[in-house]
Amino acid sequence: MTFGEQPAYLRVAGDLRKKIADGSLPPHTRLPSQARIREEYGVSDTVALEARKVLMAEGLVEGRSGSGTYVRERPVPRRVARSGFRPDGGATPFRQEQADGETRGTWESRSAQAEASVAVADRLGIRPGDRVMCTKYVYRDNGEPMMLSTSWEPLAVTGRTPVMLPEEGPLGGMGVVERMAAIDVIVDNVTEEVGARPGLAEELLALGGVPGHVVVVVHRTFYASGRPVETADVVIPADRYRVAYHLPVK
Repeated sequence: MTFGEQPAYLRVAGDLRKKIADGSLPPHTRLPSQARIREEYGVSDTVALEARKVLMAEGLVEGRSGSGTYVRERPVPRRVARSGFRPDGGATPFRQEQADGETRGTWESRSAQAEASVAVADRLGIRPGDRVMCTKYVYRDNGEPMMLSTSWEPLAVTGRTPVMLPEEGPLGGMGVVERMAAIDVIVDNVTEEVGARPGLAEELLALGGVPGHVVVVVHRTFYASGRPVETADVVIPADRYRVAYHLPVK
């Protein structure tokens, strides 16, 4: 193979990918069999198999037990809004977006005290094993799971206060900034680090994805005078949603 030349299995996968993209192989169409790929492209069984694996890993096709491999329907990506840390009206960006009459968003949450892991402790500036309030969310759009979030708040900050449970009490669901302000903790900064990785099995199960699908992961942390007061992992299926940021210009 000369420099810059693609391996045979990638060339085959690329041609099949193009056919899927231009509609020559529309959604729900059965992918050519391994034998058909071998004959059409003049490649070995191994190359044909690896090409099919590439398309499956990319989420373009899916295997159906006892039936074969089929082109997946590709949803038109929708937008997940991310905005400045203090949205108007006190609601979180997700809740603001659901005020749009064309969207029907719901969410479920569950809070429980836990011990901070090494990673969470590092992000919150506390010691591993310190007590935190861990809240897990599942967000839905028209009933379809579209986003997961797990947040951690140090109980050294919120413990024994009216805002200890993020989704309960007089300020339940109002967002970190407003809740912290109620206990005289003034949030003045937020950071978000965005990355991508293959989804964990439990994440894809909750989001309705298939093994190998990629998720966008947002690591968010709120600060008050340099002290972290909340950190969260937000997980979004990359094939169905795009993250859109609305940032104020100062």
